[in-house]
Amino acid sequence: MRSRKAVSPVIATVILVAVAITVAVAVSYWMGGISSQYTKFEKVEIQSGVCTWNATGTYWKITLKMKNSGTATSTLNSVFINDVEVTTYGQDSPSASAVATNMTTSTSIESGASVKVNIYVDQGYASLSAGTTVNLKIHSAGGMDYIKLTELV
Repeated sequence: MRSRKAVSPVIATVILVAVAITVAVAVSYWMGGISSQYTKFEKVEIQSGVCTWNATGTYWKITLKMKNSGTATSTLNSVFINDVEVTTYGQDSPSASAVATNMTTSTSIESGASVKVNIYVDQGYASLSAGTTVNLKIHSAGGMDYIKLTELV
């Protein structure tokens, strides 16, 4: 038994350090993946809101240009005018005394992307008239509300 030799202490130390470094690198990659998963957020900005009058259709068209400057995809799922939800989605004109929007109930905006949302308000809706300021609210699936006050022209 005495003739057998073991690994020298220097080589044993080198092997232990190499294993420790390998495990540390693996854990750091794993933790980096987990932390990036939970730190994504949506941030939609309404860059502009322009209202125009369509004399032939007798309705207002409000165009909102929106950009997602967050790190996660945002899904827009409802539109409110003066805290009343628009009931007609995916249309380019309102019916009589109603409102409509070209947005669908699952409009997605990728991170860094922009989208234009058109909202159509018939002249007979809720006794609105030119010069009236309306409160437009876009609600997202993430629970966020994006608000824009716009004057009807």
